[in-house]
Amino acid sequence: MTVVAFSTPSRPEWRWRIVDYNSQTLEESSSSFPSIADAVAAGTARVRQHADRDRQRPVWPDQR
Repeated sequence: MTVVAFSTPSRPEWRWRIVDYNSQTLEESSSSFPSIADAVAAGTARVRQHADRDRQRPVWPDQR
């Protein structure tokens, strides 16, 4: 997962978006932020709440 910050001409405030490694949006902020740095910091804090989401489960060899 990664955090991106964006704004649009109709909403010039910054918002964050969490995307996976296939560029699919997983979550987007409903609130806005005055700067790109504030948006990225808030999005990064949100990602940390879901730190295990992209981790692969370990593959253990058969124990016979």
